Formats: sequence, structure tokens, C-alpha cells
Amino acid sequence: MAARRPTVVLLPLLAGLTVIALVAAAARSPLHPVPAAPQSDKLTAVRASVAEVNRLFERRWSDAGVQPAPKADDLAILRRMSLALHGTIPSLEELRRFEADDQPDRLERWTIQLLNDRRFADYFAARLARAFVGAEQGQFILFRRDRFTNWLSEQLQANRPFDELVREMIAEQGLWTGNPATNYITQAAVEGALDANKLAGRTVRAFLGQRIDCAQCHDHPFAHWKQAEFEGLAACFGQARVRVTGIEDYASEVFHVDDRRTQKQRAVEPVVPFGEAWMPVDGTLRQRLAAWVTHPNNRRFERAIANRAWGMMFGRPWHDPVDDLPDPGDAPDREQDLLDLLGTQFREQGYDLKRLLFLMASSRAFQLESRHPAYETGEQLDAVEAEFAVFPLVRLRPEQMIGAMLQASSIKTIDQNSHLFTRFLRFVREQDFVRDYGDLGERELDEQSGTIPQALLRLNGRFAREVSEANPINASGRIAAMSPSDAVAIDAAYLCCLARHPTVEERDYFVNQITGDGERQRGDIIEDLYWTLFNSPEFCWNH
Repeated sequence: MAARRPTVVLLPLLAGLTVIALVAAAARSPLHPVPAAPQSDKLTAVRASVAEVNRLFERRWSDAGVQPAPKADDLAILRRMSLALHGTIPSLEELRRFEADDQPDRLERWTIQLLNDRRFADYFAARLARAFVGAEQGQFILFRRDRFTNWLSEQLQANRPFDELVREMIAEQGLWTGNPATNYITQAAVEGALDANKLAGRTVRAFLGQRIDCAQCHDHPFAHWKQAEFEGLAACFGQARVRVTGIEDYASEVFHVDDRRTQKQRAVEPVVPFGEAWMPVDGTLRQRLAAWVTHPNNRRFERAIANRAWGMMFGRPWHDPVDDLPDPGDAPDREQDLLDLLGTQFREQGYDLKRLLFLMASSRAFQLESRHPAYETGEQLDAVEAEFAVFPLVRLRPEQMIGAMLQASSIKTIDQNSHLFTRFLRFVREQDFVRDYGDLGERELDEQSGTIPQALLRLNGRFAREVSEANPINASGRIAAMSPSDAVAIDAAYLCCLARHPTVEERDYFVNQITGDGERQRGDIIEDLYWTLFNSPEFCWNH
């Protein structure tokens, strides 16, 4: 049991918080009711797509000779959906409403609500921005990450077709403040000039899921990419210039590279490495390139976003690394290739990202338990994990960790309806915690190992103390003060932290801790319980 930490009561702070809460409550939107059922025709169509995905997995599991794990508990599924789509765990408020919803289609309806919540748009925009513009800050005058991320969030909230977003990012003109999509271009600005090579490499990685960067200096040693192909792609950005009025394209500009053999510059014609017929003849070079990248016949595009979305939902992409996909076959193999199946459905349904994510969350693979007999016996473990016959165990990302700790410290849902002080406090704490915990950068889907400093930050960090302290503001203090019994208090604490009810043994143990120690109050035990759960493997992993 953790050592007791003194409780500091700051009356002026509490008074100030009370005033802020009262003022904000007047303008706050009402709580969301239980999600309404979606339109039956759309639901029928997406259910058919889910069934097709499930049949693919059943064939693959049968061919590999593995048995899938059982279906997970609905609360566990809700937790992993919330972490994937919102970057945090569900609140006690949400969990109570979810448990009160006894309809058989509640997971479907709650998935739709999670996708329509503004928290989804904000969180997914921040994560996708890492792939699109990197994790570095860039030149502040020419690159505004905040404007780009806010713009991307607005587009995701409106569920704008994903191919339209990509075309705008690649081809937009104007000021990076007024036309935020142009920050995709200005993130490659170096001393006022645009690095066409950087833009070419990032475009292929982010939107086609392949690494061509090695071909910048020489023919790729392992893949078929040639240096001339990379130069031709870079030349498609060669007419873009940074001006006072923003990003503009000049048709008279010619792209040059330094020739290592002649030690002189030579002109390079813009050309694409495959599918030349997909590139239109009209428009600026960047507009033509954007049309080529998103062309319906360019299966690399649909497969790339399917693989990245799968990785963001499951914590592990279908093909790893996420931006080094093999070339697609001559024809889609929807019977056995998951990316072909998901990509085709994504294209045929108008590049609807929310629908794609709903499909993944509704699949049998997403709803499996994270426990499997293979972890005990070691038999066929590689095949079980490779075929997603068990939900992958993955460490929480830094922003998921801080988001989960913050949400666990509040009984109410922390979202766009929370008062300004709560949202500001979360923003500041998240920035500080992610910096100290370790930012993953743009390689966010690479497998990461836990570190000793991360463990120490959870064990001894100031933030862990603040959010677990049993005071009148935190959930731990409110649970201790308002629960009608010790058992109810323990149950609420487990729901807040782990999104599940305690086992009988767990509940009995902590109830005995409360009743068996006459010198300590219920609040002391709940505070220590919070601290213990925050540092448990169950809290720190998605499962």
C-alpha cells in the first residue's frame, strides 16, 4: 500500500473553481442521452461489410489452424474504443449510461456516438497530423501546426471525403493562416524555400504507404524505386513558391537537381513512377499530382489509409511498418487480403473515414479478448498474433496515459462541454506530461518499450499525486464522501480507473482495508487505491 500523502486544502482555489464552474454551467450543453439507433438502411449496408470482414478472418484463422480468443466484455470493448477514438478512457458518467443501455445493439450505437463526438475529430486530427506534417514544430512564421490541426479536425467532424482532404493538402494555394491546408506544404520550408524532396518523400509515405526516400540519392537497394522516379515526383512540387501572399505555383519554374556525376545542375521533368494515365493534363503540377495520388485506380492510396486506420484502432497496423507496404497485386484479393477488402470498401463508400473506423470497431477481430491460451502454452503464439486471433496488448501512448489519468480523476466526462477551466487545465497538464513522459514523434505506430523514467513519473510524479488525491474536486474524494457504502466506493473507483467492476476478491480486500484500519478514513484508502490502479499494468495497457 502506498504511503499516505498529506492533503492540501486551498480554500481560495476552491472558491475560484466554484465560481468558474457556476458560470460555465449556465452555458454548458446538456448531457448526451443514450445514443439513438442509426438509420436502418445505412446500418444494414455496413453490417454486410462487417460480415465480409469477419468471413475473411474466419478463413484466415482456419487456414492458419488457430482458434480466436473469446469475445471481450462490452465494458472492455468500450474502453478500447474510447482510447482509440478519443485518446482517453470512458468516464464514470458514460459507463453508468452504457450499463443502463440494455438494448442488443448498444455497441453499434455507442460506436457511432464516439465517432460523432468532437473528441474524436480533435484526437484523430492530432494523430493524423503527425503523419502528414511530422512532429517537429517547423518555422513558426511559415508553418502553423495549430491552424493545420484545427482545420483537419473540422474536416473530420464534418466527415468530408478523405480523398478531398488529401487533394486540398497537396494542391492548396494561399496563406497558411487563411488556408490552413497549405501548412502541408510549408512544413517543408527551409529558410524561406520549399524542400521538394521532403514533400515527395512524405507524400508517398503518408498517402501511398511506401518509403521512397532512399531513392533521393540512389536507386533503392531493396525495392524497385529508382532515383529518376523520386526526382520526377519531387519535380511535381518544383513550381510551388513561398510568397508574401502565401503558397503560389509558377508554371515557368523548372526543377533542378545537383548531378553527382557532372557536378552540375540538370533540369528534371515532372513524372510519376506508375499509372501515368491517372495524372490529368490540366491544372497546376500539384493539382495534377493530387489527382494522381487519390485516383480510384491507385490502390496504394486506399490501402495506405486502411493500414494506418487499422493501426490507430488496434495499436498495431495490419502491415508493419505502417508506411512500408508491399506493392498491391495485379488485382485486388478481397478473399484473403484485408487491406484490399477494406481499401475497396473505403473507395466504394466515398472515402468515408468514419464508416471505415466503424467497420473496424464492429469487426470480430476488434472485439476479441486480449487473453489467449497461446500466451500460456506458447503454441502457435506467432500465428495467433499475426492473424489477429487475439486483440493486441499495446502500451498506452503518452497522451492516452495522461488522458486516462485526467478522466479517471473526474466523475463527469471531460469533453467539449466541460467548462473552460477544466479544458485549459487538461491542455496544460497534457503538454507537460507528454514532454516528461516522452513524445513518440511521427513514428507513433512503432513498437515502444516502457522505460524506468516513465514508471517513476507515474509512481512519484507530481501529477499522479494531484489527480489521485482525495479532495472535494477529484473523483477519489467525491467517491469517498458520497458513496453509500464501502463496497460501492470500491466499485466506483475501479470503474473510473479500469472501466470494469472489481472482482469479488478485489472488492473484499479493499473493503477490509477500510473497515480494518480504524485510524484511516475511507478517503485515505480510496486515494491509495487510485494511486495503485494508476500504476497497475492493467491501467497502462490497452487490452
